[in-house]
Amino acid sequence: MNHGSRPTGELTLRTLAMPADANAAGDIFGGWVMSQMDLASGIRAAERARGRVVTAAVKEMAFQLPVKIGDTLNVYTEITRVGRSSITLQVEAWAHRARHRILEKVTAGTFIMVALDESGHPVPVPPEEEQPAAN
Repeated sequence: MNHGSRPTGELTLRTLAMPADANAAGDIFGGWVMSQMDLASGIRAAERARGRVVTAAVKEMAFQLPVKIGDTLNVYTEITRVGRSSITLQVEAWAHRARHRILEKVTAGTFIMVALDESGHPVPVPPEEEQPAAN
């Protein structure tokens, strides 16, 4: 069951919120949530860039609801812009609250990743590959 709106983008990362990631009140640290979003951005951008990427910026991020111990954090990514060497992604984090069987949006942000060569210098993002036609 979904509570409110629906996730936007592609499910890129799922992970379980563990006690080690929580404060004394049982809420998961925002930095842990943000790091999962950064990992998902890196996965999606590296696939698109067909190589190494790094985080250049995170913009417009606000936490709406807490993540609790035992929630499954689902991170959705959508590539919104591809520049010469940068890839901009809209990233949403949703908590699947198994006890209540609901999915709630906890935060979203804009992540900007930059494609790098082997020596760490920015490189152009290659053109998108054509998808083979379905049979």
